[in-house]
Amino acid sequence: MIQSKRADVKPRFAHVLVIDDDQDLLRLLSMRLHAWGFRVSTASSAEEGLARIAVEPPQLVVSDIRLPGKDGLALFDEIRTTRPTLPVILLTAHGTIPDAVQAMSRGVFSYLTKPFDSKELHEKIQQALQLSPVCIGQETGQGDDWREGIVFRSSCMAELMEEARVVAVSDASVLIRGESGTGKEVLARAIHRASRRAKAPFVAINCSAIPEQLLESELFGHVRGAFTGATSAHPGLFQAADGGTLFLDEIGDMPLALQVKLLRVLQDQAVRAVGSTRAEPVDVRVISATHRDLEVAMAEGLFREDLYYRLDVVTMVLPRLDDRREDIPILASYFVQQLVKKYDKCITGIAPEALEVLASASWPGNVRQLYNVVEQSCALATTPLITLTLIQRALRVPTMEALSYADAKQRFERNYLVQLLKLTDGSVADAARIADRNRTEFYRLLQKHELSPDMFRGAANNAGTADR
Repeated sequence: MIQSKRADVKPRFAHVLVIDDDQDLLRLLSMRLHAWGFRVSTASSAEEGLARIAVEPPQLVVSDIRLPGKDGLALFDEIRTTRPTLPVILLTAHGTIPDAVQAMSRGVFSYLTKPFDSKELHEKIQQALQLSPVCIGQETGQGDDWREGIVFRSSCMAELMEEARVVAVSDASVLIRGESGTGKEVLARAIHRASRRAKAPFVAINCSAIPEQLLESELFGHVRGAFTGATSAHPGLFQAADGGTLFLDEIGDMPLALQVKLLRVLQDQAVRAVGSTRAEPVDVRVISATHRDLEVAMAEGLFREDLYYRLDVVTMVLPRLDDRREDIPILASYFVQQLVKKYDKCITGIAPEALEVLASASWPGNVRQLYNVVEQSCALATTPLITLTLIQRALRVPTMEALSYADAKQRFERNYLVQLLKLTDGSVADAARIADRNRTEFYRLLQKHELSPDMFRGAANNAGTADR
């Protein structure tokens, strides 16, 4: 069992977003939070708060209920939909206490009435942050090392990594979904590193890469004489992963006969080797992954429903690279840093026009394809900068134009603008050019969504750490 020490967690330097249209109260709250050791950002409306969350997700939101336009309850509903692990504390006047109580029944962490007591506010913030991924990381002593090899600046990846760190501290089975090349095994390894099993083995197997007659022996082991050629006993991967994590990649391709035996192992927490009459206990956490639609497979009788519910305690979905385009430049730069060591070349980076082509290209092979393109370019590079010609040669397909704003759906307008400004590090001229809008019109769009270019400048320095 995990021994909790959360009462001792000191969530200093955690990022808290405060939202209130009362500028005097906003300044007062900021001063107190700074004095308590927190990093603070502020917003005066729900829309501005949502924009700031999209740019840099905080570990906690403290918001007034009464806000201009969208109120604090509507703000919470949107946060709950997009970031279910982000705790929210609401500030309320006496007249809105019933609303606050109702909000708590829907998932708000807590509420405080105005004027609030500073000591009570401090206590509520500490309690909320103890449930936050940043404090879970402090508790396990992992810091950010657990997500080594995962580079991102997109809000969808930031949200996914928050969820990964939360689920890592439990022993819940995790099913990772995503297209080929999105980095499912990389995420599984990160969850293992963030768990209490980090010092024990991480063992991976691709269920589609091994013939059915060998897969059972690989998973469960066999005794001597179990079949022709079994000249000695062989421990399976469940035994090899004892105390640690077993990663079952492409679980959707596992034959039905083996699904029955896997279900038995998960139910009994014991494994019986092929040819043996005795089962041996094992302590293994199972993380599985698939690019298939398992619901369809179950409907077609190709995947057992009872096994599905054993494996799918927590579902995590890796986005396509096309859905996280702001990550492409820093992913490509990260891969260059790794590959210059492999090829022993003096490459300093990728030419800006080449990066722009990478950012606008189509990526059916996702992060794996991006790595392949960068590797081919590094292997052929003869200059310090990887040129546009090398990138175009490695892509082998015509590049597509960046999406114009007119093609973006209205409901994703704010996220579209955030993506563009992240991609251009806050350059309105470059963002307006990519969006095919004049600067005056683009500034009006930014003002409409309460986005400031200053929020994005230097954002690359705050990026997380790359997947492949």
